[in-house]
Amino acid sequence: MTVLEDIITGVREDLHERRLQVGDAAIRARAQAAPPARDAYAALGGHADQSQRDATLRVISEVKRRSPSKGSLADIPEPAELARQYREGGATAISVLTEQRRFGGSLADFDAVRAAVDLPLLRKDFTVDAYQIHEARAHGADLVLLIVAALDDHELSAFLDLTHDLGMNALVETHTDEEIERALRVGARIIGVNVRNLKTLDVDRENFARLAGSIPDSVVIVAESGIRDSNDVALYGSHGADAVLVGEALVKDNDPVAALRTFIEAGSAAKPPRGR
Repeated sequence: MTVLEDIITGVREDLHERRLQVGDAAIRARAQAAPPARDAYAALGGHADQSQRDATLRVISEVKRRSPSKGSLADIPEPAELARQYREGGATAISVLTEQRRFGGSLADFDAVRAAVDLPLLRKDFTVDAYQIHEARAHGADLVLLIVAALDDHELSAFLDLTHDLGMNALVETHTDEEIERALRVGARIIGVNVRNLKTLDVDRENFARLAGSIPDSVVIVAESGIRDSNDVALYGSHGADAVLVGEALVKDNDPVAALRTFIEAGSAAKPPRGR
């Protein structure tokens, strides 16, 4: 069993317990009653008119306590306070881990962040069921994560359609050329290129340039994993990233506000106009 498969097994078990507490009909009703989602595509620099795209690199800052590759990262006793620091530092959006077993997250963390900031929020979890998409919207999410490697073509298409029907956007995560092709076929507007190998958890930053080059300008490209400092942000920016998703480097920094500002400055200076 791969790391991804093991995580998904736990996700399904935890989902079953939540479903017993709030049924499908109830979660759909809550999703429909939620306030409108924020336009994360536009916030991350997406624009139908490519001449309107700018050279600013955006940062999606992550509330992340643990990871399978690094173990414990930070306690984060007050997710809302960290989110406010991210906002002060210039984050465009905030990602909140809600997977509990491997990442130490929860929907309670998400709710705390949602109450604290008005930025677009990504509900960062392993989406394997439509229930989770309605659940994300019910809690005020503007983005959900769809991992191509975890879904077949029918699921990927259906989940993306549902996300859009609910007014949200999806960060469609890819790791290979084939996964990028699948993402583009279903109409993904925000594609994440994750340079972490799902089987070994190793990171190869050089993979980003090779993979991102096949993604059209109309799509927002998000670089995921492997960001240690501003040099890594600049590297991704120089190879076409419109945004970077950063967790570990920020939660372990004693001054995430200053770190964020440095990341944005370095990435924007390296980023060619219109993301290329």
